[in-house]
Amino acid sequence: MSNSPFFTNNVYKFGFYQPENDVVRTPKGLSREVVEMISRIKNEPLWMRNFRLQAYMMFEQKMMPTWGADLSGVNFDELYYYVSSSEKKFHDWKEVPIEVLDTYEKIGIPQAEKKFLGGVGAQYDSEVIYQSIKKHLEEKGVIFTDTDTAVQKYPDLVREYFGTIIPPSDNKFAALNSAVWSGGNFIYVPKGVQVEIPLQAYFRMNAKQIGQFERTLIIADEGSYVHYLEGCTAPNHHTATLHAAVVEVIVKKGARVRYTTVQNWSETVYNLVTKRMFIEEEGVGEWIDGNIGSKVTMKYPSLILAGKGASGEVLSMAFAGANQHQDAGGKAIHLAPYTTSMITSKSVSMQGGRASYRGMVKIAKGAKGSKSFVRCDALLLDELSRSDTYPVNIINEQDVTLGHEASVSKVGEQQLFYLMSRGLNESQATSLIVNGFIEPIMKEIPLDYAVELNRFINLSMEGAVG
Repeated sequence: MSNSPFFTNNVYKFGFYQPENDVVRTPKGLSREVVEMISRIKNEPLWMRNFRLQAYMMFEQKMMPTWGADLSGVNFDELYYYVSSSEKKFHDWKEVPIEVLDTYEKIGIPQAEKKFLGGVGAQYDSEVIYQSIKKHLEEKGVIFTDTDTAVQKYPDLVREYFGTIIPPSDNKFAALNSAVWSGGNFIYVPKGVQVEIPLQAYFRMNAKQIGQFERTLIIADEGSYVHYLEGCTAPNHHTATLHAAVVEVIVKKGARVRYTTVQNWSETVYNLVTKRMFIEEEGVGEWIDGNIGSKVTMKYPSLILAGKGASGEVLSMAFAGANQHQDAGGKAIHLAPYTTSMITSKSVSMQGGRASYRGMVKIAKGAKGSKSFVRCDALLLDELSRSDTYPVNIINEQDVTLGHEASVSKVGEQQLFYLMSRGLNESQATSLIVNGFIEPIMKEIPLDYAVELNRFINLSMEGAVG
């Protein structure tokens, strides 16, 4: 098998590690002093400092989740909560520190920016190092910057929406993010503006024993459109690292937002993310979520359908290999009449990996005429692997339509025999079956991402059948 963008000679291609040349690092462990230090480093206004401190108190009070994946490997006292390799942000790749630039050149971000992106934000450990946006989008009033800069330059806009969809009280990891967040992206699209080419963010963890806590806020004003892409990688360290992001998306009347994520973390990362969209009248919100790395992932992109005629979709794909637990899915909350939602989840488990679908559909009283459909399909490639489904449906209105389908299947001997009789070996035949299984998700992912994912899956199939 030839090398892929994810692997070189069967080794995780993004597992390389650069020397840690950080210029700022908080002490190990979490405390009120560390929270205050992060706020002081960023020279934040008082309201944000107080927001952090209140969130820290909530984090201290909240218990760890007792459901989902095993989180016993997360040790909050052994993590660094802020690590920065530069005191500056750059708008030209030529100015970026050489070791950081080398990382992004290996990943291919500068080339992708030249080819098909309207803007790029690149985060390295705790800070966004590089940020750019095409001039014609800037002239239309589109804002695409890191969230730290947005707090300084657009405080009224940030304060109006920050923490409104995902408050610190939502869950322990949302509280943690709210206390120590750093980086992430802020996007504002003015009324009627169509951002036809995607904006992309890329998150890279390099340092050992760190947590990455980016905070992303997207506001699409009435009648606007934007497609945001994000990708994630990390080195293969021997110690656990934590990624606990918060993403809030506001879709105004008649607007549309598509949010595509392809996360390919290394096998020591705990990926614990809260993502939510608030969709107003006739708005459209779309999550496309690919999870193919990490030790543990717990992530359930959510739709809050708050305005009449709002619609939303969650397309979720999880690929669980050895020593991995992908606990993913989606949620849809219907608050207004004639709203629609669709949740499609596909998972593949091999070599003893475990994939779980966890989702919820809630239709509130008064949301008459609402429609929701959930489909979750799992494919097991061996006897050691496992798949679970945990759906919750809460219906408080009579005049609604709700459908739910779930299936678990295995790669059958007859399927393999048929394909192998046509000249394919076992791994090639299995790859073909898997690619067909996840095709509904893959066709919605941008071409460059889809090609990489297909190559990753094909390579992973080698020796994985049994």
